[in-house]
Amino acid sequence: MAEQYPTRRFGSLTVRINRGRCIGSANCTKVAPQVFELDDTQVVAFRPDAQAVDRDQLIEACRVCPVEALAVLDEHGRQIVPTGEEHGDA
Repeated sequence: MAEQYPTRRFGSLTVRINRGRCIGSANCTKVAPQVFELDDTQVVAFRPDAQAVDRDQLIEACRVCPVEALAVLDEHGRQIVPTGEEHGDA
């Protein structure tokens, strides 16, 4: 069984997947296909061969998740995605 909250570091950023929240929209895979894929259950996962990715591209790939299943933490452990503004009352 896959880990519920897989985490991986890319440069100074840490990305955490909430597999229970993922709805399989695949938005993240479209923005950063070198990092993310949908597994056989149509839930997001890190590619086993995930490659280096541009910081802004990685942040955008996580930001476009419609259910905030992807979190990005900076080098100090502060969450930068989701910010709460993407799906807020703005």
